[in-house]
Amino acid sequence: MKTVVVIHTGPVTVQPLKDQFRQVLPDVRMINIMDDSLLNDAMQAGHLTKEVSSRLYAYMEQAQAMKADLILNACSSVGEAADAARNLLSVPVIKIDEAMADRASEIGSKIGVVATVKTTLEPTVRLIESKAKEKCKPVEVVRQIAEGAFQALLDGDGEKHDRIVKETISELIAKVDVVVLAQVSMARLIPSLGETKVPVLASPSSGVEAVKKALERMA
Repeated sequence: MKTVVVIHTGPVTVQPLKDQFRQVLPDVRMINIMDDSLLNDAMQAGHLTKEVSSRLYAYMEQAQAMKADLILNACSSVGEAADAARNLLSVPVIKIDEAMADRASEIGSKIGVVATVKTTLEPTVRLIESKAKEKCKPVEVVRQIAEGAFQALLDGDGEKHDRIVKETISELIAKVDVVVLAQVSMARLIPSLGETKVPVLASPSSGVEAVKKALERMA
């Protein structure tokens, strides 16, 4: 049985990814490590700090010591620290949002990004721009924060969170070729959007599919 260790920076990503693993990788052992100080400290500083990066790497070292076959980073806010860790570990590291960013850069040249946390927005934009650069494709990224949505989710007011995010998505759809939901916590809204004028992408499904493909290559 393969083992995947998932590093979470908050509780809101745990259940959505458990659900995805259950559907896509039922025979894989999923181990979750969650430290909400990682995201909280990054949010307080307004950016990814050396201290947060160091702690994330320490958790990945622990995952390697647990004989993980693969490590999944579940948070876009610390994605660039995960990039750095890749060069220091013998275990492959996959970022939950990388496949989504790659797909978005394929679909359109004007890409909307919705985030509920400011520290997630710019790393997601940079990732999309990096994927587009690999394809030698010019893109314009339209940034949008769903103000108040993340706090509503932490407060247990899922209805308010959903309303704010859906309103933000609706505003962007009219302006772009594709909309990217920058956080795992927003993915649950996609079924309620119905048919949309442009594609709306979320990271849990594509991220776990990327894990599946990576594990298959190891077989």
